[in-house]
Amino acid sequence: MVKKLLIIFLIEILLVSSLWFWFKWYIKISPPKITNTEILKKEVIKVSDNYYIIDRNWIRKNSHGLWEMYVEGDGFERGVIIGKLSKNLIYKQEKVFVDKIKKMIPSENYQSFLKYLIGVFNRNIDKNIIPEYNEEIYGISLSASDDFNFIADNYQRILNYHAAHDIGHMLQNYNLVGCTSFAGWDNHSEDGKLITGRNFDFYVSDEFAEDKIVAFYKPTTGYKFMMITWGGMTGVVSGMNEKGLAITLNSAKSKIPFEAATPISLIAREILQYSQNIAEAYKIAEKRKSFVSESFLISSAADKKAIIIEKTPYKTVMFSSDSNYIICTNHFQSDDFKNEKINIENIEYSSSMYRWNRVDELIKNYKVLNIKNTCEILRDQKGLNNKNIGMGNEKAINQLIAHHSIIFKPDDLLVWVSSNPYQLGEYVCYDLHEVFSPNFNPLTYEITEKSLNLQVDSFLFSENYMKYQNFRKLKDEIYNNAGLIQSESKIEKKINELIDCNPYFYFSYVGGGDYYYSIKKYSKASAYYKLSLKYEVVSKAEEDKINDKIKDCCIKL
Repeated sequence: MVKKLLIIFLIEILLVSSLWFWFKWYIKISPPKITNTEILKKEVIKVSDNYYIIDRNWIRKNSHGLWEMYVEGDGFERGVIIGKLSKNLIYKQEKVFVDKIKKMIPSENYQSFLKYLIGVFNRNIDKNIIPEYNEEIYGISLSASDDFNFIADNYQRILNYHAAHDIGHMLQNYNLVGCTSFAGWDNHSEDGKLITGRNFDFYVSDEFAEDKIVAFYKPTTGYKFMMITWGGMTGVVSGMNEKGLAITLNSAKSKIPFEAATPISLIAREILQYSQNIAEAYKIAEKRKSFVSESFLISSAADKKAIIIEKTPYKTVMFSSDSNYIICTNHFQSDDFKNEKINIENIEYSSSMYRWNRVDELIKNYKVLNIKNTCEILRDQKGLNNKNIGMGNEKAINQLIAHHSIIFKPDDLLVWVSSNPYQLGEYVCYDLHEVFSPNFNPLTYEITEKSLNLQVDSFLFSENYMKYQNFRKLKDEIYNNAGLIQSESKIEKKINELIDCNPYFYFSYVGGGDYYYSIKKYSKASAYYKLSLKYEVVSKAEEDKINDKIKDCCIKL
């Protein structure tokens, strides 16, 4: 009997082990096969601190804190070079990202569960990415750190991070992110030429945005282009090519996907590298399947206008404005999508339409766009009719969370990139004519057009900016101490300081309400929640949550 039980036990162990190894094999993604690996022999040469080169490829940090990088070659060559030049930046970005996940999901068991869940979901992601970009990502992954192999091997991690960008944009469903972009031309532009502005409000943490990279690519095939990126990311969220075609991404509300497709940023990358006009951009967008919904604002020097490509996992359409300007926030505007239930709910429950209306209001006030007032719109913190809605409000065009802000002049191949923090630092100008000139030498030429730079926002030197920084610090202190009973006077002092720092922001009062709720003082919590509703709440979804908290306080009382 004992022998029989032992045999059964061993069979069970064998079956479980086999199932586990099969599962690991099932979610395993093998790297592409590379025939020519000569590039692996190339070594990085240090020119000076924060300045490194490999042949004609280089990376350096400029005086504004922006990393500038230039790369040439085919997919694998570029990837290897990017990896070697930006190895430290890749490590830092990955550490910041992983630390953020650990903070959001402290349970190691749940982290492990999510890891394998994402592994199953993304098991075919490589099959949805063109070989050139698979090879580039593989080349980059060779310089990734083994410190994070507990998640997956280097190639599979870097590959999946490109899909993580899409998942991050899905946070828009919970009103945690909202980008804004717009363009004007003809009678809505001061010189008649196309001009485009955009804020990329994809927020992981302040550390995540510290080391943004202004990357310039000269690929073996396709067009030369520039983009704003970060260590390990080869997809495009904002960029312009040598033909004067610019692209920016704005998330739209999506249903939860159940299978992998092409990451949005890699669709945008393909458009940027292989399109010289709107028709070619649309053709690429249409043939690639995405697993989230997104708006691509396409600004084209060849077409002398901008349009929006609205894409869902099941359909791709083009939206054109009736006027000589176009605005893109986080909802769809075309006849094909505007009346869909998910889009109507997004408009009703998010801040998207509010920001659209604010941009529209400002463009009409300015009448014509130029570089200066485009920058002013991107830095605008007010609500409709110049209402003070508090610093950091998602209804503002400038939410004080932007990873980067950017301005394009496609006809002139000029681009302005914001420097830290957010869009408050100097906007640094680059001339793509110069950067992509055969005679350009970064060792002897400055890459920026200093005379065209846009000045630092005066808000950065104001008392209000100091207050906003203190507000963020106090907010963290209050939430970190939630549930801890302290002296009444100490609690009130902290909450009053929070409100004094940002008195027009509804969340200053929600913070007080949440703290008192955490220590079961429901009467005081309710009072603060009610106060918050007197200010411009970020969305109807948030307003409903606050009202639910007030009802809950009444029930508990």
